[in-house]
Amino acid sequence: MAFALLLFVTLQRLAELVHARRNTRRLLAEGAVEIGADHYPIIVLLHLGWLGGLWLWLADGLVSFEVVAAIAYLLVQLLRAWVMASLGRYWTTRILVPREVALVQRGPYRFLKHPNYIVVAAEIALLPLALGAWPLAVIFSMLNAAVIAWRIHIEETSLAPRRRAV
Repeated sequence: MAFALLLFVTLQRLAELVHARRNTRRLLAEGAVEIGADHYPIIVLLHLGWLGGLWLWLADGLVSFEVVAAIAYLLVQLLRAWVMASLGRYWTTRILVPREVALVQRGPYRFLKHPNYIVVAAEIALLPLALGAWPLAVIFSMLNAAVIAWRIHIEETSLAPRRRAV
């Protein structure tokens, strides 16, 4: 079960990167501007380290499959799908500000400014917990909190004028 879950997540992330790259190229071609590109490699390294650490945890035979955490993780995937569907063609892994497009106000964005970051924070904690890797859950949750705080600051700074216009 642990191998299947980790394989599912790895393939899911790879598919999402392809989808995000396609959206990014299209948005940039339409005149969107990328904000805060300097922090993006840190996010990539964080996620590679998280996933790689989980594969090493599995390879070392340290896994203890925790059903409740695994179910919670899978439920969070429903929220991830809701976020991605709500953003549609604007969902990317980068901060892109399209020209003269209203901010998304549907789906979970009716209730929260940054629901995707809540989803990511939950994923980064829950997947390691589902595999019995609580040290990885703690370490990567702390690292993710720092990076996401930085990213939200960048994003809010760039979106503030548009939020005032709404």
